[in-house]
Amino acid sequence: MSNNINGPANPWEQADGDQYTSNISRKIPGYQLQYELMDTLLTAQLDRQEQPRLLVVGAGGGQEILTLGRNHPDWRFCGLDTSAPMLKTARQRIAAAGITAQAELHHADICSWSGGGYDAATCMLVLHFVQGRGSKLALLQAIAARLKPGAPLLISAINGDPASRAWQVQMAGWRLHMLRGGIGQEQGEAFTASFGVTSHPLPAEEMELLLEQAGFTSLSRYFGSYLIDGWVALKR
Repeated sequence: MSNNINGPANPWEQADGDQYTSNISRKIPGYQLQYELMDTLLTAQLDRQEQPRLLVVGAGGGQEILTLGRNHPDWRFCGLDTSAPMLKTARQRIAAAGITAQAELHHADICSWSGGGYDAATCMLVLHFVQGRGSKLALLQAIAARLKPGAPLLISAINGDPASRAWQVQMAGWRLHMLRGGIGQEQGEAFTASFGVTSHPLPAEEMELLLEQAGFTSLSRYFGSYLIDGWVALKR
């Protein structure tokens, strides 16, 4: 689940996709829940449509397509990611689940993607890896431009101000959670040190403003876990 818009060299090109998928659920409390909630929200919007087409931005790892594809054999997915190793893991997991025919995966940046007319989109745990407010806005605008009017976007990201006391309180609890879940001390320290280097969160209020500026409306939060927030919004 990675993306890089007009930023420095993509750190995800060296990622170990298998290690990522094995560790992520131990790092993020409620990891599976946010995808289950994503499923129910999208089902409520799309279930009456015939073969809806979904755009998955940051599809590396494959969790979105696995969750939705297993439950909805008539849905079709276009997954984009800028990391070849993460896409390789996604292909392997999707093939093992027997849903390859439902999904096409592309090593591509959403801002240069030519497809459009999608019935929904997801962008899960991606936007905090995009550096700079302008680049985040460009990514969200690119998603909006490829959706039908009224189409839902499900998005989650790490949010907050790393310099604030509130961030420190949340991060202390989050690191303890990771340690209790089997994430090593070294990995936990590397995660904490990544903010401002490979991860660039914004306060949740700023994220909501970006979504509105990008062309989304009817925003509401559907998930929260430490410094992670999830929203559902509709293309204006």
